[in-house]
Amino acid sequence: MALISTGNRAGTITGLFAGSVQAMPGDGRPTAIFKQPVIGAMAVGLEGLVGDAQADRRVHGGPEKALHHFPLETHARLAALFPEAAATLVAGALGENISTSGIEEKDVCIGDVFTLGSVRVQLCQPRTPCWKIEARHGVDGMTRAVADAGIAGWYYRVLEPGMVAVGDRFELIDRVPEAPTLVRFWEIVHAHRPPLADLEALRDVPGLASNWQSKLAQRIDWLRRN
Repeated sequence: MALISTGNRAGTITGLFAGSVQAMPGDGRPTAIFKQPVIGAMAVGLEGLVGDAQADRRVHGGPEKALHHFPLETHARLAALFPEAAATLVAGALGENISTSGIEEKDVCIGDVFTLGSVRVQLCQPRTPCWKIEARHGVDGMTRAVADAGIAGWYYRVLEPGMVAVGDRFELIDRVPEAPTLVRFWEIVHAHRPPLADLEALRDVPGLASNWQSKLAQRIDWLRRN
């Protein structure tokens, strides 16, 4: 496939994070949002960083949510919106595995293939934020703000396992022609009654995660009947 440039397509990994399941302070519910910086090279398998954990495997983890990439720029945006939580909005603080600067939702597309160190990954879906963001930072409204703005980062599936470390380059190596950016993805999904053609094109983008294919197919079917 031809490479189509819509923004930054290469950079450096500034942070890697992994964690174990623990109790959320205040209510005791299990969570793995508290990630710690990874020192040195880390092995990446088909389900992500070896040694990383997820508390609720229904909504986090697995082959189509193997690695969570979150831009540093979004931490700054959230700190501006929620200054009372600014001190905690640092790299790794939203449960991400990969932190970078210079690449955001406007720069990446569904189906994009990247190299991360010696690992090859494919962007297969955006992250859908959950209650743990607010619980982690103690601020009401943060999860809704992240969801409304479509700035929760994105997930990769691992195409080729390998090793990755802070300081390694990440680089876009393949892009599906006409693939939507994540900004466009959320514009379509958040629309009240998006054109069926837009939903169908989104459903059929090569590389889209199977759960989103199903969600979009169900919505298309509903809109056709209503």
